Amino acid sequence: MRLPSWLSILLLARAVSASPRDYERYDYFAVHLDSAVVPQEVAQRLGMQYEGLVGELSHHYTFSCLKDSCLDVEESLEELRRRKKRRRRRSDGSEPHNLRREIPLDLNGILWSEKQQLRHRHVKRIPPSPLLNGRAGQKAADSDIHQAADQEAVRRLDSIAETLDIKDPIFKEQWHLFNTRQLGHDLNVTGVWLDGITGNGSISAVIDDGLDLYSNDLKDNYFAEGSYDFNEKEPEPRPRLFDDHHGTRCAGEIAAVRNNVCGVGMAYDSKVAGIRILSKPISDEDEATAINYHFQENQIYSCSWGPPDDGATMEAPGILIQRALVNGVQSGRNGLGSVFVFAAGNGASNEDNCNFDGYTNSIYSITVGGIDRDGNHPYYSEHCSAQLVVTYSSGEQDAIHTTDVGTDKCFNGHGGTSAAGPLVVGTVALALSVRPDLSWRDLQYLCVETAVPIHLDDGGWQNTTIGKKFSHTYGYGKVDAYRFVEAAKSFESVKPQAWFHSPWISVQHAIPEGDLGLAASFQVTEGMLRDANLERLEHVTVTMNVEHGRRGDLSADLISPTGVVSRIATARGPDSAAAGYDDWTFMSVVHWGESGIGNWTVVVKDTTENEFNGTFIDWRLNLWGECIDPQIQGLHPLPDEHDDDHVTATAIVSTTSVAPGSSPTSLPAIPTSHIERPTKPKPSDATDTTATATATDITSVPAATTTLVPEPTHTYSDSFLPSFFPTFGVSKRTQIWIYGSIGLIVIFCSGLGVYFLVQRRKRLRNNPRDAYEFEMVGDADEDEQQSLNTRGGRGKARARRGGELYDAFAGESEDDLYSDDEAYQDTPSNDTGTGSRSDSLEGQEK
Repeated sequence: MRLPSWLSILLLARAVSASPRDYERYDYFAVHLDSAVVPQEVAQRLGMQYEGLVGELSHHYTFSCLKDSCLDVEESLEELRRRKKRRRRRSDGSEPHNLRREIPLDLNGILWSEKQQLRHRHVKRIPPSPLLNGRAGQKAADSDIHQAADQEAVRRLDSIAETLDIKDPIFKEQWHLFNTRQLGHDLNVTGVWLDGITGNGSISAVIDDGLDLYSNDLKDNYFAEGSYDFNEKEPEPRPRLFDDHHGTRCAGEIAAVRNNVCGVGMAYDSKVAGIRILSKPISDEDEATAINYHFQENQIYSCSWGPPDDGATMEAPGILIQRALVNGVQSGRNGLGSVFVFAAGNGASNEDNCNFDGYTNSIYSITVGGIDRDGNHPYYSEHCSAQLVVTYSSGEQDAIHTTDVGTDKCFNGHGGTSAAGPLVVGTVALALSVRPDLSWRDLQYLCVETAVPIHLDDGGWQNTTIGKKFSHTYGYGKVDAYRFVEAAKSFESVKPQAWFHSPWISVQHAIPEGDLGLAASFQVTEGMLRDANLERLEHVTVTMNVEHGRRGDLSADLISPTGVVSRIATARGPDSAAAGYDDWTFMSVVHWGESGIGNWTVVVKDTTENEFNGTFIDWRLNLWGECIDPQIQGLHPLPDEHDDDHVTATAIVSTTSVAPGSSPTSLPAIPTSHIERPTKPKPSDATDTTATATATDITSVPAATTTLVPEPTHTYSDSFLPSFFPTFGVSKRTQIWIYGSIGLIVIFCSGLGVYFLVQRRKRLRNNPRDAYEFEMVGDADEDEQQSLNTRGGRGKARARRGGELYDAFAGESEDDLYSDDEAYQDTPSNDTGTGSRSDSLEGQEK
């Protein structure tokens, strides 16, 4: 039977797309084409070689040419991108004639393009500790710091092993499955197994540095069809490098076979695939293909890697990878969605936060932190508002016991959030084995609803509106496999995802330093959410632009209408980048289940008083959740490089004093004056809703059906002087230095004048008693003294001896200090919009 021409092309494209790339000889370009365009015709038109589809992304293709032989193509594609950006800057979509450049090639039908580069993208999330090698792990496991095993628990474990016919030699050392010492500190999974649920029918894919498919502990559960080596472009993802152990260890946690080798996995009758990407540099094309690889069969993707956890990196996936993530949740598993599980990161000791990682702060990820054998927070596990749950991993006493590379080799030192993530993957695999119809969002709901809060006395928990508790350290709590699977059996799937994107809200105001903060608010109405078909919240994201000389000094909180606080950004000591936040999207799961209606407030702080200052440019609120009417709800468009392009409104940001602990929701309205200020230059999108601010409202432009009425933006004043004193745009400490220097100069000059006058009197009177006294101020005539009082003096000045000059300010307040200065200088009034001194909201969690 002859295949249709379109199907032949598609099959050929998929076959070719897996071919090896030779970046030394060729340049490669990922291109998004209009659906009506034939890629082979584009290749012929441009004089390039057609390589095939980019993974599972529809209408995304790869083209190649000999190295440096298609510079005209590269230049033309780049000019096409620049031209699109320029057009988006103009509301009418036109382009000034003087900005037009000749594009010699026919680029008709090309929607997007990007030249591909090889680079080392990710690090394995192994904790930064010398204790986690094999011998140290063994030492920790064998040491006497463990408490004695509970004999009743030991008998119970023996009974479970006998009932389930588990003969694996290290099974009873796998404390994360059944803990006989710290009772209750395990995943509570054995009851699931006793109910006959062992993962049969579910498939997980470990995206990592390889998987030892010849290990006797894995080979019977190895899923070859869903596996591939993107580093070597070979079907088998075998570990090849000396340190290619990580993926095998993670795979053992999920699906180690119940046999006589090592231990067992959480879902020991499930299948596991290996996708190798971490052992060599890869391109965005490779990674995008990898995270969608066989996404109809592979259900869950275990990702224990990410950008460096050094407290200085702020990195997100490129557009191609972002599209693959969205494509996975929209098209994977026949529309139920691929399940992505990411390790939260091991940078807590570096003050890192998983909201600075564009993978862990994705709404499409289940982000997992770690706890140790005692249920305590380990030194490495990062905090953040995007973290959904925590589970067991390494710590001071022990680590995870699992499979290692080798025919019959085991390992007892696996740890970090790298080890926590796969245990959640195994839990999800158990749930899908009984409820394969659950969507990717259903599984996130199950995380929220069944997690067990721990350490409730540590002060970090807050109550949410749905009766749950959330901690930036522990998320919604630790995973309990039995509760998770039991809830999955009867869980009613949620309706499709809906969303609301606010207009861009301009702030354009300097951020005060220290404990004070700059607050900006936006009012979400019931009508807005009804128009967006959004019923209840799941994820909330905030995209921000903040300019600053030292990014690590910044922090940010998001406060919902109900008063629930998300610490979406924390200060990071190692982060000295002068980049601020550039269209960075922070994510929070703290507001799960809220209605979303009311006043949302972002508070940005510059936590350190130093020479680095910043400006809050603008921000945008994005609400994601369950729709109202499934019949009219479509899929969210794939991410685009122009999603954050905008032209924002400009408005004065009023200043106010806020007492400690008060809420910014009570701040006064924006003043009626309006000043046009330049915004961060961004190309506009003609289809985007753009906020135009007035004194009291924001109206969508172009005209829409809704008039948006936000709360105004505000600042907490960082000036301790009356408002008519200029602040010079610097910190309070610098203001003190400036005005103090001026005051000292005035006093010195006054003292010098007094000195010469005294010398003159000395010569006239020849009286040595007056040599060390300043009597001029005390002897001033009544008119002169009255003049001083009128101009701000504090009253009749007393005589001071010369030795008292440096003590002149002792015991005086700052207000007294600078009211004295006013007596000696005529300072012009300059209203800079700052108010009186105040304290800020509650500080960031450190």
